[in-house]
Amino acid sequence: MKAPAAQPERRRSYASGARILSVGIAATGVLTFAYFSIASHVLNSFEAKRIDVLWTVMFVIISVIYRPIEQLLSRTIADRRARGHTEHSLRVPIAIQFGFALVFLIGALALRGELVNHVFNRYNALYDVLIVGALAYAASYFARGWLAGHEYFALYGGLVLMEALSRVCFVLAVAVGLASGQLAVALGIAAAPVVSLIVVPAAFARRSGEQAGAPEIEDVDAALAGPGAEGVQEAVAANELSVRHGSHFALVVSGIMLAEQTLLNSAVLTVDATSVDRALAGVVFNVLLIARAPLQLFQAIQTSLLPHLTGLEATAGHDAFARAIRVTVLAIAAFAIAVTLGLLTVGPFVMRHLFGQPFAYNRFGLALIGVGMGLHLTSGALNQAALARDRARAAAACWGLAAVVFLAWMLIPAVPGQLLRAELGYAGATALLAFTLTLLYRRSAPARVLPA
Repeated sequence: MKAPAAQPERRRSYASGARILSVGIAATGVLTFAYFSIASHVLNSFEAKRIDVLWTVMFVIISVIYRPIEQLLSRTIADRRARGHTEHSLRVPIAIQFGFALVFLIGALALRGELVNHVFNRYNALYDVLIVGALAYAASYFARGWLAGHEYFALYGGLVLMEALSRVCFVLAVAVGLASGQLAVALGIAAAPVVSLIVVPAAFARRSGEQAGAPEIEDVDAALAGPGAEGVQEAVAANELSVRHGSHFALVVSGIMLAEQTLLNSAVLTVDATSVDRALAGVVFNVLLIARAPLQLFQAIQTSLLPHLTGLEATAGHDAFARAIRVTVLAIAAFAIAVTLGLLTVGPFVMRHLFGQPFAYNRFGLALIGVGMGLHLTSGALNQAALARDRARAAAACWGLAAVVFLAWMLIPAVPGQLLRAELGYAGATALLAFTLTLLYRRSAPARVLPA
């Protein structure tokens, strides 16, 4: 267990890291919003909708198959670092990530005709962008997990910022006339994860410098062969990540990510599949960007929160654990209230001018998205607490319930207008999610030990 004096230092490190990472991801959220705003001006409504669908399909896929490895790496490395380990085997996470990427590639090749003809309206190039971009994100998300686990938050922020900058450069090239067409805009989605890896050499250099300053063990085998070697070897083996445990964690978190993407994207896909208005799916996508952009911002908090909470759980820091969650939720509540009030006052005006579409946005519907966004962000923080306490399966059940309810709501025409149906459904599903995760958080908290 760490000395009490180390706890304030840990809290300062977490707060500093979260602030640094927030700057990078705040800029990333703004640039992502700018990418789609500019795309809606330089492309016609049907081309812009195809870019929206490409983004939606790709980010459903990569969130489901790659973010679990990011979470697995972050949690595992942070836990080992909290227990005093300096080396972390990557063989199991690499094997799982490679397996997920291979499954995606096989599935995408098998469904090529369906994707090209019915998803991308016979535009083969968009299918190629999907394949290249999704495979490139395997490396990007692996790097994110490694950086988060080591608490290299500035480099993590740099990675996602480089990703967003490179993507927006492609749409700007179309805007100023250096390129043209939807393919030029779409190529930014494929190039972004490749460019983002430019920060990896700096991370390796920092890691090498830290290892050079650490005490050296000349003969590890001899140390493990000495007195008490059996107990040491058992402790090391117990702390190593197994294929079985890692795969189980990754599969459960994949379910969480699938449910989250259902909340963010199923409305776009169901409207695209059922609406007679071919451009309405793009409008729904634009409205849900209100939730998506802040989610990218608060991904900074979530990314830094998981290794922080994992370290606190490993060192029995219950009060600090609860404090971190409480401060995060209060910050989210203040942010959500400000966004919701802004949407009530100037939401329709801003949306019309940002996306250049003569669509009558309802201010109360936009405010519902703001409320849902706050509940979604709160759920993200509570989810990190569940993962840190190894309650991933129970958290997945909460997410799955909310996703199923939302999808059913979208498919049942209880509300005639599909946009209003999406706004009501998102707010209601995130309220259900936040409620069930709050119950899980309270039930999984360790019992307090009363002083004698």
